[in-house]
Amino acid sequence: MNLGLCRERLSQNMNDKNLNPKLFDQDIERVPSRDGFGEGLVLAGEQDKNVVALCADLTESTRMQEFKNKFIERFFEVGVAEQNLVTTASGMAACGKIAFTASYATFSPGRNWEQIRTTICYNDQPVKIVGAHAGISVGPDGATHQALEDIALMRVLPNMVVVVPADSIEAKKATLAIAKNNKPSYIRLSRDKVPTITTEETPFEISRAEVLWDLSAAESFRHSSSGRFADVTVIACGQIVYQALLAAKELAENKISVRVINCHTIKPIDVKTIIQAAEETGAIVTAEEHQINGGLGSAVAEVVSEHFPVPIKMVGIKDHFGESGEGGELLEKFGLTKKDIIKAITQVIRVKNK
Repeated sequence: MNLGLCRERLSQNMNDKNLNPKLFDQDIERVPSRDGFGEGLVLAGEQDKNVVALCADLTESTRMQEFKNKFIERFFEVGVAEQNLVTTASGMAACGKIAFTASYATFSPGRNWEQIRTTICYNDQPVKIVGAHAGISVGPDGATHQALEDIALMRVLPNMVVVVPADSIEAKKATLAIAKNNKPSYIRLSRDKVPTITTEETPFEISRAEVLWDLSAAESFRHSSSGRFADVTVIACGQIVYQALLAAKELAENKISVRVINCHTIKPIDVKTIIQAAEETGAIVTAEEHQINGGLGSAVAEVVSEHFPVPIKMVGIKDHFGESGEGGELLEKFGLTKKDIIKAITQVIRVKNK
């Protein structure tokens, strides 16, 4: 297939998945995912008068300010007291309220995990926990404020739903979805501006991973010697989904086909889509802005090892704390960019083909 036709297929693939038409443009919109949460929280409040919001002295940073301005009687500032934040919310939920709590992820769930476990999850109370400023891209705030363990902390808890939106639009959709799911839920948000890769029309449903990129679904892309649909699957979450798409585009132009899955819901994870990817592509790379221990990579490996073992390579933080620096610099240093995903893809394909 010539390069022009390959690029035409790339464009068609974007249209089929309702991705941002400017996905690969230099001037793609960049918005913190926390902004989408703020918009979604106001919408949820408009749709249901039982929605309340509680914050631990970080109202503007967590984007609860607009909800406070519009629904002051439904907003509660608890101060720098994260344990009180979630226990108060649990009591409100027990009385029929849909309680959203917000703080930095390193403090909630980092500082109040036991209270989340005992007062929320053990009692199956539908409190919505929002962890902002998560990941290495928090930047200059440094290791103490860079939550790299929160997915592991939350997905181990019985009854807890864990969602990691890829961008601000998906964060808004996730906020509206968990407002209605009647379950304890956790949303992980970014501080840094991240590319807006989805649109209002991009599908989103809690517990369903979305295949955003799969060039070899077309017959002409079935060039793998194994006869599978694609050479490899990349399963990513959060802002690293964008890096996975960049990697897929570059490799497609070199006739290596990549299926990219946005696994925004870490728990309950989409077992069916993951197994299908393992069966059809025979190799998997996971990519996340989190410790590889206990995060998305571990969750995917649990599914694959039980149902359809294939070679897996994990891109993520490798048992390190973060450090101060600009977000982009830290993604480079800790190996979370397009080039690192391409390297992992090359390695896992080599293992698959042995």
